[in-house]
Amino acid sequence: MNRVMRLAMICAVAATTTLLSRTALAQQQDFSKVEIKVTKVSGNIYMLEGAGGNIGASVGEDGIVIVDDQFAPLAEKIQAALKNIGVTDKPVRFVINTHYHGDHTGGNEPFNTAGSTLIAHDNVRKRLETGGTAGNGGSIKMENKPAAKAALPIITFQHDVTVHLNGEDIRAMHFPLGHTDGDSIIFFPKNNVVHMGDDFVRYGFPFIDVASGGSAQGIIEAMEKTTAQLPADVKVIPGHGALSNLDDVRAYTKMLKETSAVVQKALDAHKTLDQMKQEKILAPWEKFSGQFVNTDAFIETLYNSLTGHKGEFLKHN
Repeated sequence: MNRVMRLAMICAVAATTTLLSRTALAQQQDFSKVEIKVTKVSGNIYMLEGAGGNIGASVGEDGIVIVDDQFAPLAEKIQAALKNIGVTDKPVRFVINTHYHGDHTGGNEPFNTAGSTLIAHDNVRKRLETGGTAGNGGSIKMENKPAAKAALPIITFQHDVTVHLNGEDIRAMHFPLGHTDGDSIIFFPKNNVVHMGDDFVRYGFPFIDVASGGSAQGIIEAMEKTTAQLPADVKVIPGHGALSNLDDVRAYTKMLKETSAVVQKALDAHKTLDQMKQEKILAPWEKFSGQFVNTDAFIETLYNSLTGHKGEFLKHN
Protein backbone atom coordinates (compact mmCIF):
# COMPACT_ATOMS: atom_id res chain seq x y z
CA MET A 1 0.00 0.00 0.00
CA ASN A 2 1.55 3.34 -1.03
CA ARG A 3 1.78 6.37 1.21
CA VAL A 4 -1.04 8.31 -0.50
CA MET A 5 -3.50 5.43 -0.20
CA ARG A 6 -2.56 4.87 3.43
CA LEU A 7 -3.13 8.56 4.23
CA ALA A 8 -6.49 8.51 2.45
CA MET A 9 -7.62 5.50 4.47
CA ILE A 10 -6.57 7.14 7.75
CA CYS A 11 -8.56 10.27 6.88
CA ALA A 12 -11.62 8.24 5.95
CA VAL A 13 -11.50 6.27 9.20
CA ALA A 14 -11.10 9.49 11.21
CA ALA A 15 -14.11 11.08 9.51
CA THR A 16 -16.23 8.00 10.09
CA THR A 17 -15.18 7.85 13.74
CA THR A 18 -16.18 11.51 14.23
CA LEU A 19 -19.60 10.89 12.68
CA LEU A 20 -20.27 7.74 14.67
CA SER A 21 -19.06 9.29 17.94
CA ARG A 22 -21.48 12.19 17.57
CA THR A 23 -24.36 9.83 16.88
CA ALA A 24 -23.43 7.64 19.85
CA LEU A 25 -23.10 10.69 22.11
CA ALA A 26 -26.67 11.75 21.33
CA GLN A 27 -27.94 8.24 22.03
CA GLN A 28 -26.07 8.03 25.35
CA GLN A 29 -27.25 11.36 26.77
CA ASP A 30 -28.61 11.00 30.30
CA PHE A 31 -32.00 12.69 30.14
CA SER A 32 -32.82 11.70 33.72
CA LYS A 33 -30.79 14.68 34.93
CA VAL A 34 -32.48 17.20 32.64
CA GLU A 35 -34.79 19.71 34.33
CA ILE A 36 -37.40 21.64 32.39
CA LYS A 37 -37.26 25.39 33.03
CA VAL A 38 -40.46 27.33 32.33
CA THR A 39 -40.42 31.08 31.58
CA LYS A 40 -43.54 33.18 31.10
CA VAL A 41 -42.98 35.18 27.91
CA SER A 42 -46.21 37.17 27.45
CA GLY A 43 -49.87 36.56 28.27
CA ASN A 44 -50.46 32.81 28.00
CA ILE A 45 -47.25 32.10 26.03
CA TYR A 46 -44.39 30.30 27.76
CA MET A 47 -40.89 29.14 26.86
CA LEU A 48 -39.60 25.76 28.05
CA GLU A 49 -35.89 24.94 28.17
CA GLY A 50 -34.46 21.48 28.80
CA ALA A 51 -32.27 19.62 26.33
CA GLY A 52 -32.50 20.40 22.64
CA GLY A 53 -34.42 23.25 21.08
CA ASN A 54 -36.51 25.74 23.01
CA ILE A 55 -40.23 24.95 23.24
CA GLY A 56 -42.86 27.64 22.83
CA ALA A 57 -46.25 26.94 24.43
CA SER A 58 -49.71 28.46 24.28
CA VAL A 59 -51.44 27.37 27.47
CA GLY A 60 -55.11 28.15 28.02
CA GLU A 61 -58.68 26.99 28.51
CA ASP A 62 -58.82 25.41 25.04
CA GLY A 63 -55.81 23.23 25.75
CA ILE A 64 -52.13 23.48 24.88
CA VAL A 65 -50.20 24.05 21.65
CA ILE A 66 -46.44 23.53 21.75
CA VAL A 67 -43.80 24.48 19.22
CA ASP A 68 -41.19 21.68 19.05
CA ASP A 69 -40.83 18.88 21.58
CA GLN A 70 -37.12 18.16 22.22
CA PHE A 71 -36.40 14.43 22.87
CA ALA A 72 -38.69 11.45 23.52
CA PRO A 73 -37.32 10.67 27.03
CA LEU A 74 -38.31 14.19 28.11
CA ALA A 75 -41.96 14.01 27.00
CA GLU A 76 -43.32 13.21 30.46
CA LYS A 77 -41.22 15.97 32.06
CA ILE A 78 -42.43 18.46 29.46
CA GLN A 79 -46.06 17.47 30.05
CA ALA A 80 -45.58 17.76 33.82
CA ALA A 81 -43.98 21.19 33.47
CA LEU A 82 -46.90 22.39 31.33
CA LYS A 83 -49.40 21.11 33.92
CA ASN A 84 -47.45 22.76 36.75
CA ILE A 85 -47.99 26.16 35.14
CA GLY A 86 -51.41 25.82 36.75
CA VAL A 87 -53.52 27.22 33.92
CA THR A 88 -55.16 24.06 32.61
CA ASP A 89 -55.29 20.30 33.07
CA LYS A 90 -56.14 19.87 29.40
CA PRO A 91 -53.60 18.01 27.25
CA VAL A 92 -51.27 19.09 24.47
CA ARG A 93 -53.65 19.21 21.51
CA PHE A 94 -51.18 20.29 18.83
CA VAL A 95 -47.42 20.10 18.27
CA ILE A 96 -45.92 22.32 15.57
CA ASN A 97 -42.41 21.41 14.40
CA THR A 98 -40.17 24.29 13.26
CA HIS A 99 -37.98 21.83 11.27
CA TYR A 100 -37.05 18.15 11.20
CA HIS A 101 -33.93 17.86 13.40
CA GLY A 102 -34.18 15.38 16.25
CA ASP A 103 -33.58 17.89 19.05
CA HIS A 104 -36.83 19.58 17.96
CA THR A 105 -38.91 16.56 16.85
CA GLY A 106 -37.61 13.79 19.11
CA GLY A 107 -40.75 13.96 21.26
CA ASN A 108 -43.15 13.63 18.32
CA GLU A 109 -43.88 9.96 18.85
CA PRO A 110 -44.79 10.08 22.57
CA PHE A 111 -46.86 13.24 22.11
CA ASN A 112 -48.68 11.70 19.16
CA THR A 113 -49.29 8.54 21.19
CA ALA A 114 -50.75 10.71 23.96
CA GLY A 115 -53.20 12.24 21.50
CA SER A 116 -51.46 15.35 20.14
CA THR A 117 -51.82 16.27 16.47
CA LEU A 118 -48.47 16.84 14.76
CA ILE A 119 -48.17 19.74 12.29
CA ALA A 120 -45.20 20.73 10.10
CA HIS A 121 -44.07 21.85 6.68
CA ASP A 122 -44.20 19.25 3.90
CA ASN A 123 -40.40 18.82 3.88
CA VAL A 124 -40.30 18.06 7.60
CA ARG A 125 -42.43 14.96 7.06
CA LYS A 126 -40.38 13.98 3.99
CA ARG A 127 -37.06 14.19 5.81
CA LEU A 128 -38.32 12.45 8.95
CA GLU A 129 -39.78 9.67 6.81
CA THR A 130 -36.67 9.04 4.72
CA GLY A 131 -33.81 9.84 7.08
CA GLY A 132 -30.41 10.69 5.66
CA THR A 133 -27.35 12.75 6.46
CA ALA A 134 -27.53 16.28 7.79
CA GLY A 135 -24.51 18.56 7.65
CA ASN A 136 -22.79 21.70 6.48
CA GLY A 137 -21.33 20.00 3.39
CA GLY A 138 -18.01 19.69 5.18
CA SER A 139 -16.79 18.61 8.61
CA ILE A 140 -20.19 18.58 10.36
CA LYS A 141 -22.16 15.45 9.49
CA MET A 142 -24.94 13.67 11.40
CA GLU A 143 -26.83 10.54 10.43
CA ASN A 144 -30.61 10.52 10.80
CA LYS A 145 -32.49 7.23 10.73
CA PRO A 146 -36.02 7.17 9.27
CA ALA A 147 -38.50 8.15 11.98
CA ALA A 148 -41.25 5.86 13.23
CA LYS A 149 -44.64 6.30 11.59
CA ALA A 150 -46.05 7.71 14.83
CA ALA A 151 -43.42 10.49 14.76
CA LEU A 152 -44.52 11.83 11.37
CA PRO A 153 -46.65 14.99 11.16
CA ILE A 154 -50.16 14.15 9.96
CA ILE A 155 -51.02 17.70 8.92
CA THR A 156 -48.51 19.34 6.59
CA PHE A 157 -48.51 22.59 4.67
CA GLN A 158 -46.63 24.26 1.84
CA HIS A 159 -46.70 27.94 2.78
CA ASP A 160 -48.49 28.55 6.09
CA VAL A 161 -51.11 27.23 8.48
CA THR A 162 -52.99 28.82 11.39
CA VAL A 163 -54.19 27.18 14.61
CA HIS A 164 -56.96 29.15 16.32
CA LEU A 165 -56.78 28.28 20.02
CA ASN A 166 -56.74 30.05 23.39
CA GLY A 167 -57.89 33.30 21.81
CA GLU A 168 -54.77 33.37 19.64
CA ASP A 169 -54.16 32.95 15.91
CA ILE A 170 -51.04 30.82 15.99
CA ARG A 171 -49.54 31.08 12.53
CA ALA A 172 -46.74 28.88 11.21
CA MET A 173 -45.14 30.38 8.10
CA HIS A 174 -42.60 28.60 5.91
CA PHE A 175 -39.38 30.43 5.06
CA PRO A 176 -37.49 28.41 2.42
CA LEU A 177 -33.84 27.42 2.34
CA GLY A 178 -32.86 28.75 5.76
CA HIS A 179 -31.62 26.44 8.52
CA THR A 180 -33.10 23.59 6.41
CA ASP A 181 -35.58 23.41 3.52
CA GLY A 182 -38.51 22.88 5.90
CA ASP A 183 -38.26 25.75 8.37
CA SER A 184 -41.24 27.53 9.83
CA ILE A 185 -41.37 30.62 12.01
CA ILE A 186 -44.30 30.65 14.44
CA PHE A 187 -46.19 33.85 15.19
CA PHE A 188 -48.36 34.55 18.27
CA PRO A 189 -49.58 38.01 17.18
CA LYS A 190 -52.05 38.78 19.98
CA ASN A 191 -49.40 37.99 22.60
CA ASN A 192 -46.64 39.75 20.62
CA VAL A 193 -44.36 36.69 20.56
CA VAL A 194 -42.51 34.89 17.76
CA HIS A 195 -40.70 31.53 17.82
CA MET A 196 -37.98 31.55 15.17
CA GLY A 197 -36.80 27.95 15.40
CA ASP A 198 -33.17 27.45 14.39
CA ASP A 199 -33.25 30.25 11.84
CA PHE A 200 -32.21 32.31 14.88
CA VAL A 201 -30.00 30.90 17.65
CA ARG A 202 -27.90 32.35 20.46
CA TYR A 203 -25.00 29.87 20.71
CA GLY A 204 -22.67 31.63 18.22
CA PHE A 205 -22.09 30.72 14.59
CA PRO A 206 -25.23 28.81 13.58
CA PHE A 207 -25.37 25.28 12.25
CA ILE A 208 -26.85 25.61 8.77
CA ASP A 209 -27.91 22.25 7.36
CA VAL A 210 -26.70 22.83 3.80
CA ALA A 211 -27.16 19.13 3.08
CA SER A 212 -30.87 19.52 3.83
CA GLY A 213 -31.42 22.56 1.65
CA GLY A 214 -30.33 25.20 4.15
CA SER A 215 -28.41 28.35 3.27
CA ALA A 216 -27.04 31.46 4.92
CA GLN A 217 -28.80 33.55 2.27
CA GLY A 218 -32.14 31.98 3.18
CA ILE A 219 -31.68 32.71 6.89
CA ILE A 220 -30.73 36.32 6.17
CA GLU A 221 -33.82 36.75 3.99
CA ALA A 222 -36.06 35.15 6.63
CA MET A 223 -34.68 37.38 9.39
CA GLU A 224 -35.01 40.56 7.32
CA LYS A 225 -38.57 39.78 6.19
CA THR A 226 -39.63 38.80 9.69
CA THR A 227 -38.13 41.76 11.54
CA ALA A 228 -39.70 44.15 9.03
CA GLN A 229 -43.22 43.01 9.91
CA LEU A 230 -42.91 42.55 13.68
CA PRO A 231 -43.60 45.17 16.39
CA ALA A 232 -40.49 46.75 17.87
CA ASP A 233 -41.19 45.27 21.33
CA VAL A 234 -41.92 41.68 20.20
CA LYS A 235 -40.56 38.88 22.39
CA VAL A 236 -38.40 36.44 20.40
CA ILE A 237 -37.99 32.77 21.31
CA PRO A 238 -34.83 31.50 19.60
CA GLY A 239 -34.26 27.90 18.58
CA HIS A 240 -31.54 27.73 21.23
CA GLY A 241 -30.54 30.23 23.89
CA ALA A 242 -32.10 32.96 25.99
CA LEU A 243 -35.32 34.84 25.33
CA SER A 244 -34.47 37.65 22.94
CA ASN A 245 -35.62 40.83 21.20
CA LEU A 246 -35.34 42.33 17.72
CA ASP A 247 -32.01 44.00 18.53
CA ASP A 248 -30.57 40.53 19.13
CA VAL A 249 -32.00 39.32 15.83
CA ARG A 250 -30.59 42.31 13.95
CA ALA A 251 -27.12 41.78 15.46
CA TYR A 252 -27.26 38.10 14.42
CA THR A 253 -28.36 39.04 10.90
CA LYS A 254 -25.58 41.63 10.66
CA MET A 255 -23.01 38.97 11.55
CA LEU A 256 -24.40 36.61 8.89
CA LYS A 257 -24.34 39.32 6.21
CA GLU A 258 -20.82 40.47 7.07
CA THR A 259 -19.30 36.99 7.21
CA SER A 260 -21.09 35.97 4.01
CA ALA A 261 -19.71 39.05 2.25
CA VAL A 262 -16.16 38.21 3.35
CA VAL A 263 -16.42 34.64 2.03
CA GLN A 264 -18.03 35.87 -1.20
CA LYS A 265 -15.15 38.32 -1.68
CA ALA A 266 -12.68 35.44 -1.23
CA LEU A 267 -14.63 33.36 -3.75
CA ASP A 268 -14.55 36.24 -6.22
CA ALA A 269 -10.76 36.31 -5.77
CA HIS A 270 -10.72 32.57 -6.67
CA LYS A 271 -9.45 31.51 -3.27
CA THR A 272 -9.89 27.90 -2.20
CA LEU A 273 -11.62 26.78 0.98
CA ASP A 274 -8.27 25.80 2.50
CA GLN A 275 -6.82 29.22 1.69
CA MET A 276 -9.76 30.92 3.42
CA LYS A 277 -9.15 28.84 6.55
CA GLN A 278 -5.38 29.43 6.48
CA GLU A 279 -5.88 33.17 6.08
CA LYS A 280 -8.39 33.17 8.97
CA ILE A 281 -10.75 35.41 7.03
CA LEU A 282 -13.40 35.28 9.80
CA ALA A 283 -11.01 36.25 12.60
CA PRO A 284 -12.95 39.50 13.36
CA TRP A 285 -15.94 37.34 14.32
CA GLU A 286 -14.00 34.86 16.45
CA LYS A 287 -16.26 35.54 19.45
CA PHE A 288 -19.01 33.58 17.65
CA SER A 289 -16.83 30.46 17.36
CA GLY A 290 -18.15 27.61 19.51
CA GLN A 291 -17.68 23.93 20.27
CA PHE A 292 -20.41 22.88 17.85
CA VAL A 293 -19.67 25.30 14.99
CA ASN A 294 -16.16 26.72 15.15
CA THR A 295 -14.73 29.30 12.78
CA ASP A 296 -13.36 26.83 10.24
CA ALA A 297 -16.65 24.92 10.19
CA PHE A 298 -18.54 28.15 9.58
CA ILE A 299 -16.22 29.06 6.70
CA GLU A 300 -17.13 25.66 5.23
CA THR A 301 -20.81 26.42 5.79
CA LEU A 302 -20.67 29.77 4.03
CA TYR A 303 -18.46 28.44 1.23
CA ASN A 304 -20.85 25.57 0.52
CA SER A 305 -23.91 27.77 0.94
CA LEU A 306 -22.64 30.41 -1.51
CA THR A 307 -21.36 27.90 -4.08
CA GLY A 308 -24.35 25.56 -3.85
CA HIS A 309 -22.20 22.60 -2.80
CA LYS A 310 -24.14 20.32 -0.47
CA GLY A 311 -21.78 17.33 -0.16
CA GLU A 312 -22.76 13.75 -0.88
CA PHE A 313 -26.07 13.95 0.90
CA LEU A 314 -29.75 13.18 0.38
CA LYS A 315 -31.59 15.90 -1.48
CA HIS A 316 -35.32 16.59 -1.81
CA ASN A 317 -36.99 18.48 -4.62
